[in-house]
This record gives sequence, C-alpha cells and structure tokens, in this order.
Amino acid sequence: MALTDTFVKQVKPKGSATGEKYADGGGLYLLVKVSGKYWRLDYRFADKRKTLALGVYPEVTLAKARLKRAKAREQLADGIDPGLAKKAEKQISNLAAANTFEAVAREYLETKAHDWTPAYAEKWLRGLTKDVFPYLGSLPIATITAPMLLNTLRRVEKRGTIDAAHTLRQTTGQVFRYGIQTGRCDRSPAADLQGALKSLTVKNMAAILEPVKVGELLRAIDAYSGQPITKTALILSALLFQRPGNIRQMEWAWIDFDAAVLSIPSESMKRRKDQKINGRPHFVPLAPQALAQLKDLQPLTGHGRYVFPSLLTGERPMSDNTVRTALRRMGYPKEEMSAHGFRAVARTLIAERLPGIAADVIEAQLAHGKSGPLGMAYDRAEYMEQRRSMMLEWANYLDKLRRGADVVQFKAA
Repeated sequence: MALTDTFVKQVKPKGSATGEKYADGGGLYLLVKVSGKYWRLDYRFADKRKTLALGVYPEVTLAKARLKRAKAREQLADGIDPGLAKKAEKQISNLAAANTFEAVAREYLETKAHDWTPAYAEKWLRGLTKDVFPYLGSLPIATITAPMLLNTLRRVEKRGTIDAAHTLRQTTGQVFRYGIQTGRCDRSPAADLQGALKSLTVKNMAAILEPVKVGELLRAIDAYSGQPITKTALILSALLFQRPGNIRQMEWAWIDFDAAVLSIPSESMKRRKDQKINGRPHFVPLAPQALAQLKDLQPLTGHGRYVFPSLLTGERPMSDNTVRTALRRMGYPKEEMSAHGFRAVARTLIAERLPGIAADVIEAQLAHGKSGPLGMAYDRAEYMEQRRSMMLEWANYLDKLRRGADVVQFKAA
C-alpha cells in the first residue's frame, strides 16, 4: 500500500532502536526514528543488495522522494549504480565549491602570505570582499566572462573611485592567473578588459616647487600657532623629507644624538615583506637644525616612545591627518601642498638649486630602492658621507629661503 502525505506527516516513532520502516513500493520506504524521518531506497546492483539515502522529511517530501526513486530506477536500467552516481555528483559539487572565484582567491592569498606584509594582504582581501565577492565570489572561476567582470568593476567606477576599479582589475587578474596555473580556468577575463575602464589620471602629490613660495611656506610654519608637536613635525618634514608615515611614527629610540643620525628600522620602511625582514635600517643624517628641533621637543615627548605621539594618547603615534590638517589651517589647500609633498620639494630643489649633488645621493636619501640584481643591498650603505653633506646643505638652503634671502646667483656687473 502506497504512502500518503498525511500518513508521512503524522506517523510517530515507536521507540525501536533501528526505527520503523513504511514501504511506498519500488524499494522506496520511510524510516521513522526518534531522531527523524528518513527516505531510503533498497535496490540491487551487480547481484548485491544496496541502500540509497534519498534525504530527510520534511525537506524531502513524498513527491520528491518518488522523483528520486524514478531517477534511480532509470540509472539502474542504464546499468548505472545510483549510489556511485550520487557519490560522483557530490564530488563534482565539492570540486565546484573549491573552484569558485572566492575560494581560488583565498587560496592564492594563502600562497602569498609568506611574501606579503599583513597590511598589504588585508588591503588586498578587503577590496575583493567589498566589491567582487558579492557578485562573482560564488561562481566557478572558469565560468566568469569578461563582460561579467566588467559589469562588476563598473559598479566601482560609478562610485567615482576609478583608481579602485583599476586596482581591482589587477587584483582579479592575479586570481585568474593563479586559477590558470592550478588548472581551475583556461584564461583570464581581466586581461580582456585592457582599455575598457575609464582612464586613470595619475595625480602627483601636491607640492610647492618655487623657492620663493617654499620660503613663504617655511615662514608660515614658523608662525603656526597650533600644537608645538605638530609644528615640529612640519619642520622636520621639510628638513628630513622622509615619508609622512616614517615622520609621524618616529621613535626616540631611533635617534642617535651623538652620531647625528636617525635610523628607521627596516620593518618600518615601505618595502616588500622579505626586504622588511632582511633589509638594513634606513639612515637619515641629521643636520644641526634637525637636531635642534628634536632637542627642543624632547622635554615634551621624550618620556614616551614616540617623538610625535597622538594628542589623545601617547600609546599611539600622531594621526596621519594631523600634518594635513595643519597645512589646511595655514591656508594651503590639498591641491597646493600635501604632507607627502615635502619629498617632492626636496627632490626638485636639491636637483635644481644645489649644484654638485648626484641624483643617486638624493634617491638614496629618499629611500627609493635601486633596480638590478643587487637592488637594495647598497641602497642604505652607500653615500653616507655625501648624504650627510647634502642634508646640511639642504638645511642651510631652507634657512635662506625662510629668511627670504636671494638664492639666485647673478652674473657680476
């Protein structure tokens, strides 16, 4: 006698340890246990009795169980073992889940964990998590086409973040290349999007590059009425022309007053992970003007770790927005001058106004890595005497600009 929906719904377990079976015909039966109601199909294949699990009620209704029975009987008629077929389908399903774009991306990230810094890895994953995974993450990587990827990246474009869209094209390209290398896809649709996104306009960091206006900026810094810590950070940004992060995160332990040198640890520099681990510190010779500024500040912050501690708590360095805000208060909009712009000021004026200083010396002081097989091996060891001389000459030149001195050499009458 065939089962009914009402019976399946209302039948209760009788307490048997193995459960009670209620047949529906054709090998299909409902197994009722205290733990639940289970659909089973008994069949024979290659002269062996086997049982196939078809699901659990009520997720699998009586009608669905009968459809599964019909499918299994068709497989048997074709000489296919339904149990083995189910295992194969599960393996395919698991393989597809492992080959989704998100799965491949996260696997790729794991392979790069040794080479990337935690900060870069977090930024890399954050971009995908926010703008790519919600739309493409669950799809098998091999099924993603160039139009599908372009549609996803254009969502980012529409927010006005064109640079982020270009970055994501590169990031997804890395994932697709890894997918090709591991046999999960045959080609990268990211490569087909060359030129499809809006052009990216590269903007240089705003900087004042005219000597007279630099002198005006220095006098404005001298007249700054805000926090003295912030004022010193502005002055040392001009004198040392290091990256803003290295200025605001500067520690007193890095400063050797006797040797007149600032030693920025390798792990604090903008470098690859292996270079952070194996690289040498970046040495910054300190001219007398820089030493004087640090000694004047020492009574205020020398008791703590950071030269420029946060105004809220000394446990953290100054915010990356502090110098930027100070420049705005002084009347310099973001289009005219930035914290990073002090590096461009030094790079330009030293090259143009201080004759005899080699470009390699300036680049070494800027901590721009060298190319070639030796790379950074000599980048912080070479030119120390030349750099010490340059930093003194630069500090003296800034003093002249601050005073408004005429630094242009005229021909004798």
